[in-house]
Amino acid sequence: MSINLQKGQKIDLTKGGSASGLKHIMVALGWDEAEKPKGVLGGLFGKKGFEFDCDASALLCDNGGHYKDMVYYGNLQLPDGSVVHQGDNLVGGSGGDDEQIMVDLSKLNPEYGKIVFVVNIFDAKEREQHFGMIRNAYIRLVDLDNNNEICRFNLSENYNGMEGLIVGEIYKHNNEWKFNAVGQPVQKCSKVLDFTAYYR
Repeated sequence: MSINLQKGQKIDLTKGGSASGLKHIMVALGWDEAEKPKGVLGGLFGKKGFEFDCDASALLCDNGGHYKDMVYYGNLQLPDGSVVHQGDNLVGGSGGDDEQIMVDLSKLNPEYGKIVFVVNIFDAKEREQHFGMIRNAYIRLVDLDNNNEICRFNLSENYNGMEGLIVGEIYKHNNEWKFNAVGQPVQKCSKVLDFTAYYR
């Protein structure tokens, strides 16, 4: 049975150490455009008339929480295949998952103690777009071994003026993996690499 999480809530993903428990996870993120203002036609939104292109990414951090690597639309997987991005959705708003990232905890290099999942609006500043123009944003975790949804976190705050969201994180504590529903908006993150400043 899936758990609906609130901002800041944490849950255990593995129990009894790394030799048992959850191993293969799909981390799925979704979002829709907010209702368009009167006079705006078709799929165009934002002052310059661009479609929304939201990008989901995974930041890999060491056991001290410092940034080490990234999986995103320009680097779709780690060399060992432990974290794999399923590809960039250039439009989104499909009504289901817009982007998916697969995580194999059994393959993940022990140097990584945290995986942070973020979403930014591509070229948000140039396109004059922000997350106040997005609705129904969520992150959900699925156990790929039985295809059961583990948890879901709906992001429902007011994100006006924000270009990026730190959505959630999988992290290791006492040799067990946990998930934290973060839901932290960031103002200046129109590029994926901008998020790394928060994990130096």
